[in-house]
Amino acid sequence: MPSMNERYEPKSIEPRWQRRWDEAGVFRAGRREGAEKRYVLEMFPYPSGAMHMGHARVYTIGDALARLLRMRGYDVLHPMGFDALGLPAENAALKDGRHPAERTRENIVAFRQDMQRVGFAFDWEREFATCDPEYYRWNQWFFLRMLEKGIVYRRQGRANWCTGCNTVIANEQVVDDNLCERCSSPVVERVITEWAFRITDYADDLLAGLDELRDWPERITTMQRNWIGRSEGAEVDFAVDGSAERIRVFTTRVDTIFGCTYVVLAPEHPLTARLTTPARKADVQAFVDRMARTDAALRTGEDAPKEGAFTGAYAVNPYSGEKVPVWIANFVLAGYGTGAVMSVPAHDQRDLEFARKFALPVRGVIQPAGGPRLPAGEALERASTDDGVLVDSGPFTGLPSAEARRRMSALAKEKGFGEASVKYHLRDWGFSRQRYWGTPIPIVYCPEHGAVGVPDADLPVTLPDEAIITGTGEPPLAKVPAFVNTTCPTCGKPARRETETMDTFVDSSWYYARYLSPRDAERPFGQSEARRWLPVDVYVGGPEHAVMHLLYFRFWHRVMQQLGLVFEKEPVKRLVTQGIVNGPDGRKMSKRWGNVVQPGPIVDRFGADTMRMFMLFAAPPEKDIDWSDEQVEGMFRFLSRVWRIFHARQEVFLVPDRLLADAAGPFLELRRKTHRTIKRVTDGLEGELKFNTAIAGLMELVNELYALEPASDADRAAVKEALVALATMLAPFAPHVAEELWHEVLGPEVRDQLLAEAPWPSHDPALVVADVVTVAVQVNGKLRGEIQVPLAAGEPEVRALAEREERVKAHLAGKTVRKVVFVPRRLTNFVVA
Repeated sequence: MPSMNERYEPKSIEPRWQRRWDEAGVFRAGRREGAEKRYVLEMFPYPSGAMHMGHARVYTIGDALARLLRMRGYDVLHPMGFDALGLPAENAALKDGRHPAERTRENIVAFRQDMQRVGFAFDWEREFATCDPEYYRWNQWFFLRMLEKGIVYRRQGRANWCTGCNTVIANEQVVDDNLCERCSSPVVERVITEWAFRITDYADDLLAGLDELRDWPERITTMQRNWIGRSEGAEVDFAVDGSAERIRVFTTRVDTIFGCTYVVLAPEHPLTARLTTPARKADVQAFVDRMARTDAALRTGEDAPKEGAFTGAYAVNPYSGEKVPVWIANFVLAGYGTGAVMSVPAHDQRDLEFARKFALPVRGVIQPAGGPRLPAGEALERASTDDGVLVDSGPFTGLPSAEARRRMSALAKEKGFGEASVKYHLRDWGFSRQRYWGTPIPIVYCPEHGAVGVPDADLPVTLPDEAIITGTGEPPLAKVPAFVNTTCPTCGKPARRETETMDTFVDSSWYYARYLSPRDAERPFGQSEARRWLPVDVYVGGPEHAVMHLLYFRFWHRVMQQLGLVFEKEPVKRLVTQGIVNGPDGRKMSKRWGNVVQPGPIVDRFGADTMRMFMLFAAPPEKDIDWSDEQVEGMFRFLSRVWRIFHARQEVFLVPDRLLADAAGPFLELRRKTHRTIKRVTDGLEGELKFNTAIAGLMELVNELYALEPASDADRAAVKEALVALATMLAPFAPHVAEELWHEVLGPEVRDQLLAEAPWPSHDPALVVADVVTVAVQVNGKLRGEIQVPLAAGEPEVRALAEREERVKAHLAGKTVRKVVFVPRRLTNFVVA
């Protein structure tokens, strides 16, 4: 057997094994016919620059799991591609004058090289970029199918307009202080014409599906529930006194309507201008103008001061006939519900605060079903929001709240002034963008036939090479006559192409399915491949995508099911959300703070395996980690230590395995430690992805190896077993050094084999079971000592050992034992006088 190098030198090891893996095609999916499948996927990156440690952590988590599953015998699909369209590349092009395609292609090359240097086990034969026309052609195909089914439609409505990106952005992309999450520019509301997906038609199904996602983090499913925001209630019309107008309100508490003392419109509500009396016009308009300049989140925040203006109009309560004043207020938005609410100060805290400020009446109409009665409305310190029994509510007095809501909704429907209703916070997904670097929307506008879909045979509608990107004026594609001017597919007459492009979230809503057959030119992906690989078994990515990507792609999967392309409702079984990587200064890595650490220099200095080990050991996947040069160096020292123990014990590699049965004393304990470590690592990885505790187990095994000096061949056989297991279990975490050491251990036996596809070790149950257990000894219920007893020891033997324990003896001296409570393998308690 050739002698090992004395020093651990990752630069000489890692490129060599990467070449071997690539030449052998180890990571190609579909090589294990008949084996059970596992689809492991990480959220693909936007190639806006070099790979950073945040990316590296996501891919290292997924890669370690994919490698483990492959060694466990599964046929593993673990692909990678690039989310390459979107605003960042276009904004960068605007800044430096380069074409988005040129910059993006360069970044993809650099990104891929970084990934390959780290040794990620991707099936690179399935790679694609969403800026490939061969990919976005299918975005257009899906658009046309959804247009046929009415899932896509053209609408005019209010939208978020980013003043920096000069385009519409989704609600989910507006962050604190009404800023664009991409560029931090102010976001204003504009009325525009846009294309939208009817995601609201799927609201109930998306909501119900969350109950089945048992292997998703609860915080993610909770965020989606809240974002969908289903509210059951009633819509009720308040007639406007002296007018033909009606104000339709939505309320979840119609049982409180006899306590309504005023009605509130959103400042933007179309009735605001029509209902305001001449005497109130100036004050109302000034308030409307001020609210238009105020961030909606700030307006409606729980701690925001309650502001408003009286319109001068009065509305009529349809149940009581009472006239109540109509106000506009900052806490009502036109986009939620009907943009109008009935205000019941006694039973809604926000309404109470407004009423107190503007001296409006407070009238209680719900009393608790039991216990003390509430004081009169004017004496309430806080609004009472619980269900109860109705009082002072006409014919509904005495009914429980739930029954009253049912009867009141039925009466509204019977009399024609309302009905039961369900509202959602979720809004339809407006996806058209006024930018160049996106999927062209396959629509032609014909003077005679209107909006006409481009025929499938003419797809893809490709982006023109000419990109006139100014950041101002009409969309960039509108400035390219060769693109705009075309003919109508229906009549052949001159027509104009749609010049808006699709939101980049369209690209990422179904990319996981394209990986199944990425070169298919006849369909988005094959159905036999979908039956084989979907759903994704494990999906790794950031929790910040909870109500954008993760909601959109659940919607898209349902559409694909309607189209007969997939055969289940949910795209992913298990979601793993990783924490962020903070810079050396403790802040989130960002170019803004100048604290970004990139993998390249770390790999150059310490090797890819060291970086991977740090990422997996620093914290569980869901926790944030702080970058630490010292801890990275510590991981390098650990791998060097592993290397040295293999180098120091080269003589054990030639000892036959049959001598294991003769191991005794500390070397039998080493065997037990080895098999317990195998079980601990296996259970930890396959269950809760406890990479950090698994690595800790390997460290403990290394410590055990350093503490022993083998003297016999039986001792050496136990050491060899531990070293083989150690190298094998290192493979998901530090695959290059593991591969090198495994080949050193087994030599000619595995010359033509690769550890990356070798079987994962199994533990011997007989060696995992302890021969002795620790039993607690109590005197009168207080712990007085612990003893080690044989696993099979009965009460007499345990009692005798306990009575000889020095501290226990001291507490038993001079006392009479009246009773002994014995719990096998756990506890002995002496009850004494």
